[in-house]
Amino acid sequence: MDRIYHLLDLMGNPQKAVPCIHVAGTNGKGSTSLIIASILQQAGYRTGVYSSPHIHSYRERFRINGQEISYDDLLHDLAEVKRSVDSLHRQNGPIPTEFEILTALGFKYFKNQQVDVLLLEAGLGGIYDATNVVDPLVAVITGIDYDHCDYLGESLQEIACNKAGIIKAYRPVVAGLMPNEAFKVINDTARPQNAPLYKSDIVQIKRRGSAGLDGQWLDINYGQERFADIFFALLGDYQLENLATALTTVMILQDQGFNIPAAAVKNALAGLKHAGRMEIISTQPLVILDAAHNPQGARALSQSLEQLLPGKTKILVCGLLDDKDLENTLAPLMPCTRLCVVTRPASPRGRGWQRIEGFINKHYPGMEHMLIEDNSKAVEKALGLRKENEYLLVAGSFYILDQCRRYLLTQPS
Repeated sequence: MDRIYHLLDLMGNPQKAVPCIHVAGTNGKGSTSLIIASILQQAGYRTGVYSSPHIHSYRERFRINGQEISYDDLLHDLAEVKRSVDSLHRQNGPIPTEFEILTALGFKYFKNQQVDVLLLEAGLGGIYDATNVVDPLVAVITGIDYDHCDYLGESLQEIACNKAGIIKAYRPVVAGLMPNEAFKVINDTARPQNAPLYKSDIVQIKRRGSAGLDGQWLDINYGQERFADIFFALLGDYQLENLATALTTVMILQDQGFNIPAAAVKNALAGLKHAGRMEIISTQPLVILDAAHNPQGARALSQSLEQLLPGKTKILVCGLLDDKDLENTLAPLMPCTRLCVVTRPASPRGRGWQRIEGFINKHYPGMEHMLIEDNSKAVEKALGLRKENEYLLVAGSFYILDQCRRYLLTQPS
């Protein structure tokens, strides 16, 4: 943490001037932050979001009221960060990493833009993450599962301990749905710091009827609010868990003095859009994109697809980074897959992209599959081989979503 502290100190510690909601967790950070930010925006608050990774552009990581940072502001603030990094270099101080530079840039940008509140997503873990330099209004831990085990630990308890590092003394903590052994770690970390702990299951959510491809209708009870037949635009059962976590956070913010009327919640939930998370990019043919890149994300995606499209066959376009849990990530995505098109994530960590073929040959020897390194060509080939009533699913990595999504968005509707 010395690097980020040194850098921010040279920059005048902009992080101290930005009220934050700090969000960590294995999955669900982006969706939970999006929901909270949208509600706050609808309530009239100037709301920033700092997120990672991006799909197409670094600008996506810095948003205010849904708008990405401008090129001019990005270059201006980056130049200021660079001056501080150069100063560190002259002093033989610790040179920050890329993520630390981006985090410092974000704090500077959101301070300059005078946001009322910032949704601050941890990049990796929590305790040693560059974002963990704030004293937040609320700490949110969306869920705990296996991912980045080389860095965070090989057990759920170790991973939870790392993410629990964002908990601060006397600051409320929201815990999303997670295994009991992980929750125990969160609880044991919060208690000695007198940090009030809230479980997201205090929010009651019930779906009305079946979910459609455009969203789902819900009955929601939280705090003193009772919503009947409210439209929620995000797809997937797992988004209901994220919604519960977000609304628990909203309750705490209301207790802290935020004025968040019921109309702001209703309007926000109806207008949500989240690129790369159960995103329907086309309906004719049906094409779904999801960045599921770890076991928890893949299981959640699989369950949602079975609920939305029961028994419907698909073509899967997928690619995984070398350090990902291949077997436990791909296994949930294989049911109802007729053809798997394996492609390469455009990253140095994607050199072993062809190892998916070995997994298919071992566990699904009868499944048709092919290897196409170029992401756009992989999607093009998959669309050409799609049979009537089949859909296309692109999943496995933000890196492949970049090129695949660009290609799909340029195709005639």
